[in-house]
Amino acid sequence: MLKIAICDDEKVFRDNINKYVAAYLNEKEISYEIDTFSSGKEIIDLGIEIKQYNIIFLDINMDDVDGIVTAQKIREYSSEIYIVFVTAYINYSLEGYKVEAIRYLLKNNTNLEASISECMDAILHKMNFVVKKKKFKFNEGEKEINIDNILYIESKLHKLQFYIMEDKIKIYNLYGTLNELENELKDFHFIRIHQSYLTNLKYIRSVKCYKVLLCNNQELLIPKARYKNVKDAFISYKGEL
Repeated sequence: MLKIAICDDEKVFRDNINKYVAAYLNEKEISYEIDTFSSGKEIIDLGIEIKQYNIIFLDINMDDVDGIVTAQKIREYSSEIYIVFVTAYINYSLEGYKVEAIRYLLKNNTNLEASISECMDAILHKMNFVVKKKKFKFNEGEKEINIDNILYIESKLHKLQFYIMEDKIKIYNLYGTLNELENELKDFHFIRIHQSYLTNLKYIRSVKCYKVLLCNNQELLIPKARYKNVKDAFISYKGEL
């Protein structure tokens, strides 16, 4: 899942960038979260939590803390975040080079949507980002899904329920066993947190008090016998990011 931040002190441009990036990722069937910020200070105040983002779209000309200073602070925490400057003026090339910005996008460009698509293509190429798809014969019909969009799978009375993040969380069903599916998905960062739950590590926010908290604020129970293994796997996965 991609984590993206958009920082611009003009709401109209925050909303437009959000709309274009979301449309691009929806078309590619890539799961994502987008957070928006109205000032560079809001980004800087995140501190070490800045590292959660893969991509940051950053307005250069902001009133309180400008985009160049904000980018310099971002680089104090991470050299791996892709910084995309969004500006009305294209005269910051040296400063952009210093903070390793991957693109400058012009706000007044009538082809801003196309520029964002090209920019995202370039970033995903550099990330070696691959959409991993698999076909399943659901009771609702055969469907090819992006593995990264599976939130979790629940076993209920010999039936498997797939909770899949599309425009909203949708449920698809098929007959089978969780043991078989666990083996099929072992290379895709899924963990068996419970006899009845196979969960995508990407969407676990926390593991505590014998529960996992998912990105949609849903909680799933972990039996005591599995708790240490689940917590260790979660910590290990977060350490790889």
